[in-house]
Amino acid sequence: MTPVGEMMPENEPSGDLPGPAPSRRLCVAIVGRGAIGSVVISALEAGEIPRARLVATVDIGDRLEDAIEAADLVVECAGQRALAEIGPKVVAAGKDLLVVSIGAFTDDALLAGLREGPGRVHLTSGAIGGLDLLRAASRMAPLDRIRIITTKKPATLGVPDVGQPVEVMRGPAREIAAAFPKSTNVAAAVALAVGSLDLVEAVVVADPAATLTSHVIEAHGASGDYRFEIRNHPSTDNPASSRIVPYAVLSAIEELSRCLP
Repeated sequence: MTPVGEMMPENEPSGDLPGPAPSRRLCVAIVGRGAIGSVVISALEAGEIPRARLVATVDIGDRLEDAIEAADLVVECAGQRALAEIGPKVVAAGKDLLVVSIGAFTDDALLAGLREGPGRVHLTSGAIGGLDLLRAASRMAPLDRIRIITTKKPATLGVPDVGQPVEVMRGPAREIAAAFPKSTNVAAAVALAVGSLDLVEAVVVADPAATLTSHVIEAHGASGDYRFEIRNHPSTDNPASSRIVPYAVLSAIEELSRCLP
């Protein structure tokens, strides 16, 4: 399996010219029918990705074996606990796995198990961008400093509203992603892009006035200084996630479907 940290598509258009229709379509199984999975399922059912075909949808607790057998690609849209349960089964069966809950990779044992394959693991860009640039910068030379500041409403983070912005927690991305599993997949995504869950400093801020979910990424190294600010609308069904996430998943599925002969 290609190392997980190197498989984080930015979901940007490839610029390829239209080609002949593929000889077959990518068979996709979706795990999770929540705020993310339901949007992905609806789009696939509507034929929005011509090279992909939905073959199964399951929730945790459902029988997974039939879905794995029918699919070329299993898409995890059900959270970190679900990924820990299904991920090893998918790759052990030789099937590809597309991961949304990247924060689960704070578990070194899970990460090692997924790397055993023989199936491949692919990561979505989720709610943020700029990961390709950070990956390139860290390849040129180790970054001296990298920080991500995530700001959300207190209720979304599960903390009291004290009427003003409050820093809830600060620490390595490994610790923050584990402490806030529903809200900080982005911290783990940045950390995997630069190759270290311990190098990236992550900060979580609760702001009662926040109408958008904010991620500010700052990095410094031999290649230059970088600052990205992403401000996403929260999902109406699950405010802990951003509304853009299922569309990042769909873009990743479309890119993977183009690899078919």
